[in-house]
Amino acid sequence: MRAVEFHEYGGPEVLKVVEADVPEPGPGQVTIDAAYTGVNFADLKARAEGYRVNELPFRPGLEVSGRIRAVGAGVTGLRPGQDVVALVDSGAYAEVVAADAGTVFPLPDGLDPRTAAALPTVLPTAHALLHEVGRLRAGETVLVHGAAGGVGTAAGQLARAAGAGAVYGVVSSPDKAAHALEHGYDEVFGTDTFAADVHRATGGRGVDLVLDPVGGDTLRQGLGALAVFGRLVSFGNASGEEPWHVGQPELYPHGRSVAGFSVLSLAQTAPDALRSLAERAFRTVTDGTVRLPVTAEFPLSDAVGAHRLLGGRTSTGKLLLRTAG
Repeated sequence: MRAVEFHEYGGPEVLKVVEADVPEPGPGQVTIDAAYTGVNFADLKARAEGYRVNELPFRPGLEVSGRIRAVGAGVTGLRPGQDVVALVDSGAYAEVVAADAGTVFPLPDGLDPRTAAALPTVLPTAHALLHEVGRLRAGETVLVHGAAGGVGTAAGQLARAAGAGAVYGVVSSPDKAAHALEHGYDEVFGTDTFAADVHRATGGRGVDLVLDPVGGDTLRQGLGALAVFGRLVSFGNASGEEPWHVGQPELYPHGRSVAGFSVLSLAQTAPDALRSLAERAFRTVTDGTVRLPVTAEFPLSDAVGAHRLLGGRTSTGKLLLRTAG
């Protein structure tokens, strides 16, 4: 089978198409003939700096849609020939992907494999940030960084559906603002001015909830943009800055709080909780609450092109690799 790996860290050009053995499912696993694979920023961080890479060579890819090829010992509720979507720890840039059965889901009703491949990381993350971790209540205000990306596109729509009083987004370029405004946002701010823009838009009050995948100085500014009793949820460190620290001086005076979330960590530590979260999140697509647009698609053989587009920070929505057909 074909797969995409890298044998050294670097730019997109280190991604290579290789011939590899077809994996067999171990106990508690299934193998999937892949149709589409999602491309995520975590894949770029793995390739460029070794994020979550234990050893080289490494095969990236966190989510895949397709059809079950084989089922390992002890697996129940899944069968060969079944159309599914899965979240994996790595390895989805391949024609056949091994996945733990606990993070494999039957293809949601009414969805095609192309749409479904965009769901496993983005939608549970957006749902958890707003509801399970962020505890959004009707009438509250939300600020979402990366508003035109995959998580941001879903979060804007979910916040609007939950009755948020106002939904503000932050984007890295004016070209992305139109996309965000089509997906639930009332106003969209630039990365350099968002803190001042928040205080202007809220009359100095601040927002109740900030969702931040950037970290570093962006996180520190986000804390300052919170209202009294506001919450900030960190779900990444795209800035690459040193791990942040927050304590009594930042939190006590206004009763603010900070939390964190990683869908990949949840899959490892609490797979049952992830499964329940994913099922709730997927229903928001099947019932029409959320529309998650696939804005670019590349053949598996051009994973380099997908990484260049996503790394250039000009993309919106969700990017996929087409594996079959």
